[in-house]
Amino acid sequence: MLRLAIFDVDGTLVDSQAAILAAMKGAHAAVGLPLPPRENLLGIVGLSLPQAMAALHPERETAAHHGLAEAYRQAFKALRAAGGGETDVPFYPGAREALARLDKAGWLLAVATGKARRGLNHLLEIHGLEHLFVATQSADDAPSKPHPGMVENILRATGVEATRAVMIGDTAFDMAMGRAAGAGAIGVSWGYHPVPRLYEAGAELVIEEFAALDDALESVVAEAPA
Repeated sequence: MLRLAIFDVDGTLVDSQAAILAAMKGAHAAVGLPLPPRENLLGIVGLSLPQAMAALHPERETAAHHGLAEAYRQAFKALRAAGGGETDVPFYPGAREALARLDKAGWLLAVATGKARRGLNHLLEIHGLEHLFVATQSADDAPSKPHPGMVENILRATGVEATRAVMIGDTAFDMAMGRAAGAGAIGVSWGYHPVPRLYEAGAELVIEEFAALDDALESVVAEAPA
């Protein structure tokens, strides 16, 4: 039977916080809004941009959220042109090795990210990872996390039963999205949300290093109802 591991990107596979914080700083400066604290900025990573800006500035109107989201896109585009953006984000230790290991073991691999499609494609292309993933979902393809749409789209595209799929991510949004779609959920401790928040959102396990992922996946799928 097919088994599917669905990965978040920012905070799970790659540490993109420096680029995200730089783009947030540039975006807020461009529209004349005060920059929220660092923990607030990292706390919304994983949401699609309009939803992220609404969470950061709930006192503002929808038009302001969309304006800030566009300013963020432009700031990130400038970073990319200067050699930053997806080009300058490091993979977490063991991430690439874990992907190769799971692929060799017969797991289907997919991505569900709040990144825009352009940014996701660019990241996969520059790191030569396109061939590993049988399906990818971005902020342009489905409603923002924690809505289950991204995972549901991946399940339809691959034909894998929800109980044979696991969402792996660093945020409560990832855990809630996976569980809402009927899939398993494994959190990672090195990302942008604290471990207790991951469990509160439905994580079945939280791992502290990629070396533990293989056994964690086997455990979650084995315990899923038939």
